[in-house]
Amino acid sequence: MFVFSVKPVFSILVATLSLLILFALLSPPSSSPFSQIPLSGKPPLLGEVDIWSVRRLVEWRPCNWWLQGHQTALPLETNGYIRVDCYGGLNQMRRDFCDGVGIARLLNATLVLPKFEVASYWNESSGFADVYDVDYFIEQMNGFVKVVKQLPPEIASKEPVHVDCSKRKGQFDYIESVLPSLLEHKYISITPAASQRRDRYPLYAKAALCQACYKALRLTRSLETKASQLLDAIPKPFMSLHLRFEPDMVAYSQCQYPGLSPTSMKAIEAAQIDRKPWTGELARIWRLRGKCPLTPNETALILKSLSISPTTNIYLAAGDGLMEIEGLTDVYTNIFTKSSLLSGEDFMNMHGNTKAALDYYVSINSDSYVATYFGNMDKMVSAMRAFKGLYKTLFLSRKGFAELTSKGLEGKELMQELWKLHRDDFVNGRGSALPECFCEFKL
Repeated sequence: MFVFSVKPVFSILVATLSLLILFALLSPPSSSPFSQIPLSGKPPLLGEVDIWSVRRLVEWRPCNWWLQGHQTALPLETNGYIRVDCYGGLNQMRRDFCDGVGIARLLNATLVLPKFEVASYWNESSGFADVYDVDYFIEQMNGFVKVVKQLPPEIASKEPVHVDCSKRKGQFDYIESVLPSLLEHKYISITPAASQRRDRYPLYAKAALCQACYKALRLTRSLETKASQLLDAIPKPFMSLHLRFEPDMVAYSQCQYPGLSPTSMKAIEAAQIDRKPWTGELARIWRLRGKCPLTPNETALILKSLSISPTTNIYLAAGDGLMEIEGLTDVYTNIFTKSSLLSGEDFMNMHGNTKAALDYYVSINSDSYVATYFGNMDKMVSAMRAFKGLYKTLFLSRKGFAELTSKGLEGKELMQELWKLHRDDFVNGRGSALPECFCEFKL
């Protein structure tokens, strides 16, 4: 009689299954952001993979409560009228205006078109309606907040009572501090508090802010036409680089830069006024905190460490008076600017807001965007690119660069560490959107 034993067969099956599980655990997952990296876990060698080829773990997308914000009905009666007074460069004024829209909704106020500062410092004379399409803004804000072009006759003859919130910090409450003035005077102007925490807003007020900032603000037809012509003139594909190394920027940072040209040093000294640079140990600590703008030469080094090819077409989104630009153009030769692509007369007739609007438009439509700073424009551009589903966006780390160079790293060793640092930032979506309007989405 033939007897078949199950036990040996079962043992073989268990052993085979164990090996398969072990193999699966040791194999790199196909969805890993480092699937292009060798099994040793080390980053690829310089030049093998560029930063944009690394798979991301996180994206930022518009939050559902924003997209559904219009579902919260507006009250039938308004508490009064609010005008937002905006100061600074275009993107700072845009930020303040967006905050003001959220405040107007919070206080159940009707929004009046904002007042943009007329400032000789910014070479600026254009107002809100010279930059943005007013009718489109009002249409897009329907259901989020009430907006009027003109005040009722009984109020139009008055100047608004100004309520300055710009220097308030911490637990500042608009309902407690501003609503009483609105109810009393019926027409007020405000300058929003830049440091105010928006997470205290109810969702319908935050939704109004987000809608204003990322859906309702469209350039005027004439300005958008000019911006589109500029975009068309740039060879494709291209990277937009927001580089900040102007004399006033460096002077304001209070950082020291040995080795700059005499021309640059003279320009910085002229812009310093009473803001003298830090010296000694304070200068070292300040730089390690990431407070010092990257030079064009440092920027070129970081871009090389990210394996961004020297033949890349780069649109330079920068202000006037950029210093030490040869540090970048000696490495990256395909550099394009507004002044090189627009006719001389067109460029000469532009004011600060117009130039900033063109840089903004080109940057949100570029194939990739890299910023050497994290200012108002960079925050707006990165969020708008996330809104449009464009994720090749990166902020170069001033703090990381300072820490690595302070350790004496240089050459390929420095570049490899810079690669690791920025790879991790890109993979995890750090700094790529404004959290109050966008929600983290794990891939």
